Amino acid sequence: MSFFCATALFAQSTFEFGTNANPDGVKIEVDSHGLIVGGKHILPVMGEIHYCRVPQNEWRREIRKMRAGGINIVATYVFWIHHEEEEGIWNWSGNRDLRRFIQTCKEENMPVVLRIGPFCHGEVYQGGFPKWLVEKSQGNKEYKLRSEGKGFIEETHKLYSNIFAQVSGLMWKYGGPIIGVQIENECRGPWSYYMKLKDMAVKIGFDVPFMTRTGWPKLNGKEEFGKLLPLYGDYADGFWDRKLTDMPGEYPKAFIMKDTRLSGAIATETFGTNQDTKMEASSLKYPYLTCELGGGMMPSYHRRINISGNEAFPLAICKLGSGSNLPGYYMYHGGTNPYNPKHTMAECQASAVTNYNDMPHMSYDFQAPLGEMGQPNWNAFHQTRWLHQFLADWGDELSQMDVDSLSKHYARRGCFEFRNTYVRIKNEQGVASVTPKEMMWNGQSISSSTVQPFAKTESTLYFIGVKGAKKSFLTIGKKKYTLKADKPIIIGGKEFVALSEEKAKSAFVIDGKMHYAKNGGILYKTQDGIVEECWKSIGTIEASKQKEHDGLREVKLGTQKVAEQPYEADFGKAAVWSIDCNSLKDAENKNDLFLKISYKGDCARIYADGQLVEDNFWNGKPMYVRVSDIAGKRIELKILPLGKNYPVYLQEAQKKELETATDGLLLSLDGIELIERSTALLK
Repeated sequence: MSFFCATALFAQSTFEFGTNANPDGVKIEVDSHGLIVGGKHILPVMGEIHYCRVPQNEWRREIRKMRAGGINIVATYVFWIHHEEEEGIWNWSGNRDLRRFIQTCKEENMPVVLRIGPFCHGEVYQGGFPKWLVEKSQGNKEYKLRSEGKGFIEETHKLYSNIFAQVSGLMWKYGGPIIGVQIENECRGPWSYYMKLKDMAVKIGFDVPFMTRTGWPKLNGKEEFGKLLPLYGDYADGFWDRKLTDMPGEYPKAFIMKDTRLSGAIATETFGTNQDTKMEASSLKYPYLTCELGGGMMPSYHRRINISGNEAFPLAICKLGSGSNLPGYYMYHGGTNPYNPKHTMAECQASAVTNYNDMPHMSYDFQAPLGEMGQPNWNAFHQTRWLHQFLADWGDELSQMDVDSLSKHYARRGCFEFRNTYVRIKNEQGVASVTPKEMMWNGQSISSSTVQPFAKTESTLYFIGVKGAKKSFLTIGKKKYTLKADKPIIIGGKEFVALSEEKAKSAFVIDGKMHYAKNGGILYKTQDGIVEECWKSIGTIEASKQKEHDGLREVKLGTQKVAEQPYEADFGKAAVWSIDCNSLKDAENKNDLFLKISYKGDCARIYADGQLVEDNFWNGKPMYVRVSDIAGKRIELKILPLGKNYPVYLQEAQKKELETATDGLLLSLDGIELIERSTALLK
């Protein structure tokens, strides 16, 4: 089975990785530009989804939707605590069934990069370390976490061995989808620790075309070149920041072209706000690949970030303009944490380690292009999808083009110009774009334009108008052609068309042909044909108020000196509503139904028969709940009021709502919509 299409081209590689040929003889190689498949340079797009945070019965559909968004490599963490919560008792069932997830990726021709830890983070309780292991590490150097201590290495060997048992036979060399493995995460080293983990993984059987590490923070000491590929990242904003202001520190620099791959904005709670971002000369010999471009951002309790969805596209434009040859998004798809009656499974200040922030117990929506329930966040989904289609059609050429010119807001790579003036919050009216400059297509040179290349089919070249441009035009040779929205023109016997934004939202290239969604949905291919998935409101759900709130709680600072989230007992002060979904208990499509709860307040929780199933820290957006989790059960919605003097960050719109609230607090339930996800064959 071949996951990539490729033609022959000689390439060199000096990197030391595993078997790179599959049973069909297709090789995956790495050189200083990027990835090479079957001898052909590619510029793929990677997107993060956590299988254990998505219902098993939805994996296939969500992988297909990720492909529809232009993702052609999936990355996923293997969280230790999700699989060995109790020492020696391993759980690979249900949503934790890693083997079934990887097999599903194989069936969907979706390559996988497996991030195997031992430390992952991912806003999981204690960074993914099980409680029993953390307890062993306390005061015992042999079990010191993320060290070469004998006890810790032995436990990590068990972890790697159990992971490998799940994915045995699914490596690239056997025709499987696993093409890469990430070792550790956000680790300074020492390098001997990295090598001990890599050597262990290889001996256990992780024989893959490449192995990676996160390129941040800078290592303590020297590395051995070519042993692990450093992958980089950047974020538009960070829930982890200690400050309660708009875009503090280095976040605005994510929106400029720059000659360093290191970000000063990632993990500032761990590594500080004055991180060294100067690149070592040896590091520049690696290809510029990313694994954590902020596809969205979680709100933490103390920092309620509200992502518009306009951030991911300019972020990717800046990285591509700066020479990157792999946009890798974290997260591309949100999810839900598994329920644990003993403690939250999310990062929290009350835990022993990796306790910098308080995160929602259940929700890990991340405001990603595809959210917690798979719901599309349209701005991010479409804007990045258009860019990804461009990369699918021109990426092999772009990947071989060096950066010819670079300034903060402009870069040129060969025949493509990258521009960006957008900066989250600071300049929301700014524009990001990639446009051709002396680009050849079917023997014709496009010398300039105000349109962005979108897609090419056998007969047609598709563009999308650049935001803010008064007219859409192409200059071919010395002649300038005006393109009217959605009106094809013939130039030199070839068809050119500039799609309007609305038309582009419906345009999907599948199997080399352009298809258009008819109802504003997502198109993807199934075994039955091309389907359109739509999300729409089909009614409202009534809620009956059972209890008024009992005033504001006292918000204290936690162990990390930021506002501490409420505990279960604090919800005794909450306003309480009962929600009746009994009529949906026997609905045939209840797996495709969701509640969309619009509210204002500090935070909200949904309980079904007394068990927490969903929660939300208010940032101005509604919370979603799966009807399949609550139908036929006693449902309670609890909302705590938000106080005007709470030490939490709110963005301007939410801050104004709080400031104008009466009685010194904000609390309201504004409505509950019933949302249906439906699919229909495209005709």
